[in-house]
Amino acid sequence: MGFVMSCCFLLMLLCFACHVDGRYLEQSIFHAKKGSFADEEDIKIIATYSHSSGEVRMGIVRMKDLSNSWAWENPVDGNHGRINSLLVEKTMSNHSEMRFDGGSGTQYRPVPPSSPLKLKRRMMRQERRVLRTAELLQQGKEKDDQMVESAIERSKNLDTTVKGKYSIWRRDYENPNSDSTLKLMRDQIIMAKAYATIAKSKNNTSLYSALMKRSRESHQVTGEASSDAELHSSALDQAKAMGHILSLAKDQLYDCLTVARKLRGMLQSTEENVNALKKKSAFLTQLAAKTVPIPLHCLPLQLTADYYFMHYANKGDLDIEKIEDPSLYHYSIFSDNVLATSVVVNSTMQHAQEPEKHVFHIVTDKLNFAAMKMWFLVNPPAKATVQVENIDEFTWLNSSYCSVLRQLESARIKEYYFKANHPSSLSAGTENLKYRNPKYLSMLNHLRFYLPEVYPKLTKILFLDDDIVVQKDLTPLWSVDLHGMVNGAVETCKESFHRFDKYLNFSNPIISENFDPGACGWAYGMNMFDLKEWKKRKITEIYHRWQDMNEDRTLWKLGTLPPGLITFYNLIYPLDRRWHVLGLGYDPALNLTEIENAAVIHYNGNYKPWLDLAVSKYKPYWSKYVMFDNPYLRRCNISE
Repeated sequence: MGFVMSCCFLLMLLCFACHVDGRYLEQSIFHAKKGSFADEEDIKIIATYSHSSGEVRMGIVRMKDLSNSWAWENPVDGNHGRINSLLVEKTMSNHSEMRFDGGSGTQYRPVPPSSPLKLKRRMMRQERRVLRTAELLQQGKEKDDQMVESAIERSKNLDTTVKGKYSIWRRDYENPNSDSTLKLMRDQIIMAKAYATIAKSKNNTSLYSALMKRSRESHQVTGEASSDAELHSSALDQAKAMGHILSLAKDQLYDCLTVARKLRGMLQSTEENVNALKKKSAFLTQLAAKTVPIPLHCLPLQLTADYYFMHYANKGDLDIEKIEDPSLYHYSIFSDNVLATSVVVNSTMQHAQEPEKHVFHIVTDKLNFAAMKMWFLVNPPAKATVQVENIDEFTWLNSSYCSVLRQLESARIKEYYFKANHPSSLSAGTENLKYRNPKYLSMLNHLRFYLPEVYPKLTKILFLDDDIVVQKDLTPLWSVDLHGMVNGAVETCKESFHRFDKYLNFSNPIISENFDPGACGWAYGMNMFDLKEWKKRKITEIYHRWQDMNEDRTLWKLGTLPPGLITFYNLIYPLDRRWHVLGLGYDPALNLTEIENAAVIHYNGNYKPWLDLAVSKYKPYWSKYVMFDNPYLRRCNISE
C-alpha cells in the first residue's frame, strides 16, 4: 500500500514540475534572453535540478545574480553568447532594448528607445505575468494540499491487518526527520523501476542492468523495515549509490510525459495486485477461521474416550436446588469448544468473591457433550456448580416451534450451503464464504433467543460467549437496575459506526418503516437478561415473527446479531463500556489500558486466541487462564 501512495506522490510532483518548468521557466528565460531590463524590478528565474540523492528540487535565481560566465546556447548552431553586464547596464540606463538575432551567430544589439506608451504597456504586461504566475503557483499549492488531504482520508479507510507499515500519507510521517532514509530508499526503488523500463525500451542495456542491480540491493537493505532504526547499517551508503545512478538515468532518459505515463501505469498495476491480494487474504482468513486445529480436535476425542471407557457417565450428580435457585448468580454458555469454555469458567471463578454462589449452565451439541462433561468432572471449578446439557435432548426445540430450525432444514438452505457448484471460491469473493461458517448452521448459535424455555425457573441470567475472558468480579451486574428493559448490553456505535444500517437492509420497506437506520447497535457476548420481563414482552414470539419474514434472507444475512437488534429494539439498557471491551479478534490497534481495565474482553472476529491467526499481543490475556499443565492438554500438545 505504501508503494501505491508513493507513486501518487511522485506522479503529482512530476505533473507540477512539468507545469512550472514548461511554462513559467520558459517564459522567464525567454524574457531574460530578450533583455527586458527596462523594468526596475529584478527578474526571478525558477530552475529545477537533480540533487545527488536522486530527488527533484526547485530553486529561484535572480537575474542580477547571474555571472558573466553564464552563456545562452543558440539552438541553431550551438554557439554561445555571453551576457555583458556593462552592456546591460548601459542599455538599461538608456532605456533601450536588447534584441536577439537567431541567425548565424548570437548577437545582441541595442535598438532605439521605446516610447513612454510602449514602456508603460510593457510594465503592465510584466505585472500581469507576475500576478498570473503567482496565481498559478497558489492554485498548484492548493490542489497539492487537497490531494494530500484526500489521500490521507482514503488511507483511513484502507482495510488491512498490517499496521505500522510505511505510507507517505500517514500523519506520523509529517515530521521530516521521521524515517526519512526509509522513505527515500523506497521512493528511489519506485523511480529506479520506472527508469529501468524506459531504458529497456530504448535498448540502453547497461543503464537498465545498473538500475535493476541497485533496485535489488535496496530491496535487500529495506526488507520488511518500518522505521530507520530497523534498516541495515549500509542503508545510507546504498541510498547515495542509488541516488547517483538515478541522476545518470535522469540526465539520459528524463522526459516529463514519459515518466508520468510510466508511473501511472505502475500505479494501476499495483492497485490491481493489491485488490487481488486483499481478496485472497480475506478468503484464506475465512478458511483458517473455520478450520479446527489438530490439538483442538484431539482434546475432545481424548476426553470422550475416557468418559466412556472410565465409566464417568454415571458420576457427578448435580445439586438440583442450586441449578434452579434464582437467588444465585447464573451464567449461560452455549459452545462446542471445550478449551474455550474452560477459559470462560476459570477466568470467572478466579475473580469471583463468593464462588459457591456461582452456577454455570453449559449447553453443547451431541458430538461434544461427553467431552465437555468429562472436562468439568475431572477439572471442577472450586465450589462453583457446573451443569452440562445436550441441545439434542431439548424435545421442545423442533422445526414446528423454531423458525430457524425449520429454515435450516429446508432444501433452499441446504442448496445454499452444500451445492457443489455454488459460488464459494476466491473468484466469487469472500462475502458468501463468510456466511458459510458452520456456526451459522448450528442451533447453539440461535439458542440465545430461547433462554426462558431453557431456564424456566430463573429470573435473571448472564449470557457469555465462549470467546470472552473475565477479568473482574461480575456479581455487581445482578444489582444493575435495567429500568424495565430486557437486555443489559454495552452499545458499540461510535459516530456512524455499528448502527442499524450496517446490519439491516433498509432498502426493504419492511425494515425502513419499522426501524431507525441511525439506531445504536450493541454487543452480544456479555448480556444480562431479565427473564421475567422477557416473558412479559413475549420476546421469543417477536423473534419467530421476524425470522419467518426473513426466510428468503432479504431483510438481513445469516447470523444472530441482526435478528437480535430487531428483537430487542428499544428494549436495551446500556451498560458502562468498561464492562465489555470488544475487538480483540480483529482490531490490532485497541487501547491496551482499556483492555486491562475492562471486566470482560471479547475476541469477536476471526482472530480467535486459540488459533494461530490470533493477534500476538492480545493472546496472553487469554492463555493465562489455560491449564497448560493438564494431562489432556499435554497429551494433545496444547502449549503456550
